[in-house]
Amino acid sequence: MKNTISLFAAAKKSGEKLTMLTAYDYSFARLVDQSGVDSVLVGDSLGNVILGYEDTVPVTMADMIHHTRAVSRGCAKALVVSDLPFLSYQVSVPQAVENAGRLLKEGRAQAVKLEGGRAVAPQIRAIVDASIPVMGHIGLTPQAINAMGGFKIQGKSEESVKKLLDDALAVEDSGAFAVVIECVPPKVAELVTRKLSIPTIGIGAGPCCDGQILVYHDMVGLFSGFTPKFVRKYAEAGEIIQKAFATYVSEVKNGSFPAPEHAFAGPELELEKLY
Repeated sequence: MKNTISLFAAAKKSGEKLTMLTAYDYSFARLVDQSGVDSVLVGDSLGNVILGYEDTVPVTMADMIHHTRAVSRGCAKALVVSDLPFLSYQVSVPQAVENAGRLLKEGRAQAVKLEGGRAVAPQIRAIVDASIPVMGHIGLTPQAINAMGGFKIQGKSEESVKKLLDDALAVEDSGAFAVVIECVPPKVAELVTRKLSIPTIGIGAGPCCDGQILVYHDMVGLFSGFTPKFVRKYAEAGEIIQKAFATYVSEVKNGSFPAPEHAFAGPELELEKLY
């Protein structure tokens, strides 16, 4: 059966850790889904790892719908969550509801994720009231990278911790079913996790969150631009794939590919007589 947001509530209650990974296309969505992961995020991180942008700001609704539609076709069990991109929900509450609805209606996601705390509480409430599940995202919020002055650890001062907790409670009070906490000290994430009745999903937030999420390009070595400190590399797939490509180039040039076993049998004809 397809996972639903009920799984997140049950996991929080039982103490079972939740697992999430990103996916951006059908083929990798199938691989991630078959791994047994609880939920797949179609992240606006596709701006970095798929589209080659320096940050997530340029990602559009069209980008998100396109990739979400592909991922949803590849996930038989995992809950599919899709990111609302920059300026697709900040302008107004009606805009937020409409675009969240598009990710479900056109992209076939089961839930949406948006960044921010108290500032976007009205949007979260309105989206939830429209029967669309919402996952929050606090701490380091990549869409606000220009306002933050770069990718910086959050929750390093008493004021910052208080804001983080206020944002988390606002997200919960607005009806979100879970919240991502990104790049905060583990003790801060633990505090937030204890204070909330909804699950916390950590990324660079230590082991005490109710679950974890990683960008799969980072964890299997497919993205060479930058590897965050919080990532554990489970494979070096990039090196293996690059070697395979190089071997292919070499074999085509030296004539060893394609070999006889890669060709189709044909009728016994005296082809020269045809011309």
